[in-house]
Amino acid sequence: MSRALDRPPPDRLYGRARVHRLRARQAQLMEVLLPRLAVADPARPRDAFAVPVRAVWLEVGFGGGEHAQALAAAHPDVGLIACEVFENGIASLLSRLVPDGVDPASAPLPPNLRLWPEDAGHLLAALPDGALDRLFLMFPDPWPKARHAKRRFVHPARLPLLARVLRPGAEWRVASDDPTYQTWVAEVMAAQTLFDAPPPDATRPPGWPATRYEAKALAAGRAPLYWRFT
Repeated sequence: MSRALDRPPPDRLYGRARVHRLRARQAQLMEVLLPRLAVADPARPRDAFAVPVRAVWLEVGFGGGEHAQALAAAHPDVGLIACEVFENGIASLLSRLVPDGVDPASAPLPPNLRLWPEDAGHLLAALPDGALDRLFLMFPDPWPKARHAKRRFVHPARLPLLARVLRPGAEWRVASDDPTYQTWVAEVMAAQTLFDAPPPDATRPPGWPATRYEAKALAAGRAPLYWRFT
């Protein structure tokens, strides 16, 4: 077993804040739309949505947002909280929600989609027990260097927190195309008892929306794996 499994994770999750400066339209969307979509009180997640929801799902690190947008559209009776600190990714999602020429102050927004543009670890810590019915971690940063292994979201020390906020029977979906991360996930989940952890699928299961990261992986000849932990 890797010695990295024994290293505690940092207090915060790591991620890029920005790659390039936002365009004027993107900056406007960030300023106007984020307050409309932000989760105000993570201790009361069901109250965040504009419609009643039968369940609350959470995506950690939504990237460009295409997966989160597809989930929200396909499941209108589910409330989805999508977390991302990468401003360019957030702006990409907002640009698809409110196209050019539409006033962001009055544009209709998905009533069952809310955003958390801060560290997902802080949100998880604030959620009540059993608040989530599903958790998504799609193609996370693998942090391939051994000294950075403690930064990986899948970490032995984080599993009790995830088990607390997921109700019994809830599903945690993980996908990765990185061989180092794939080995790491297998090793971490084999050494724990909080989740049922069957072997991953080698092809994307039905009901899993595609992502741009998956498309890039397949185009580059990398083989993603898809886990469903309960």
